[in-house]
Amino acid sequence: MISPPLPDIMDGVTRRYANTGGPMSRTRKERIRSSLLGSDDGVIRCPSRIRLGLRFSDTHPVSCLEAMLRDEGFRDPEELRDKYELPEVKLVCLPCANGRHRLSVFRSSPREVLGQALMLGLCTAQLFDPARPVLWTEASLTRSLELFDPRGFYT
Repeated sequence: MISPPLPDIMDGVTRRYANTGGPMSRTRKERIRSSLLGSDDGVIRCPSRIRLGLRFSDTHPVSCLEAMLRDEGFRDPEELRDKYELPEVKLVCLPCANGRHRLSVFRSSPREVLGQALMLGLCTAQLFDPARPVLWTEASLTRSLELFDPRGFYT
């Protein structure tokens, strides 16, 4: 048994095409009035908070800082939390293009160096988290980072 052909439903209808996505379709303008990451006071900002970076010359970073830690009377990096005031919120980390602000480990005071090392140990490549354990690795200690508070920024 052969079925009869379906009727042409477009017969007699004028064809009209929808928006093709050309440049004129993207001319809408809207103001951003709220933030997903922070306060809705109307001001959009992402202020630079802290710059971090250590310069070790030819010394192995972890060995150098562990020796400095012992010389200052600490057993492990976690003990530094009691001696330094840390930001209480998570911060966004961005790599610094130039390392001009890096602190020389051998020319600076142990207090300054250990403070930066503590914060670098609480950073990943993208995030500073004061709740994470302090991890001193060659990668974490040789980063040059700028930390931002994202609560007033939008995505």
